[in-house]
Amino acid sequence: MVTITPINPETLHRNPAFSQAVTVDGPHRTVYVGGQNAVDVDGNVVGQGDVEAQAEQVARNLQAALAAAGATLDDVVKLTIYLVEPHSAFPAYGAFQRVWGMPATPPTISLLYVSGLFQPDFLLEVDAVAVIAA
Repeated sequence: MVTITPINPETLHRNPAFSQAVTVDGPHRTVYVGGQNAVDVDGNVVGQGDVEAQAEQVARNLQAALAAAGATLDDVVKLTIYLVEPHSAFPAYGAFQRVWGMPATPPTISLLYVSGLFQPDFLLEVDAVAVIAA
């Protein structure tokens, strides 16, 4: 059995959307999901110019990649979000919540603003680390 424990010390700001740290104990397998963008199965960019629509597609892509590895969104312990300036993270966060809901053990999250991504139409990219029982 894998135990994922969120760590939120009283000396750090508490936010229900993310954990400050996460520990993983027990026999487990780690899944690393590479940066996901707003592309559909045919390689078409979804939601050109719309960070919220792109975030929904990114969340669905992450969900599909995790499922293929035998993981779920609740197994995610780390997200890294790359957001193209000057877009706000709030619409993207709302889109992720619509797709994922509120996880029982929120992952750690890092958000980085970048000047651009590989494909100029991409407004965000997200990679993830998940831990599941081996």
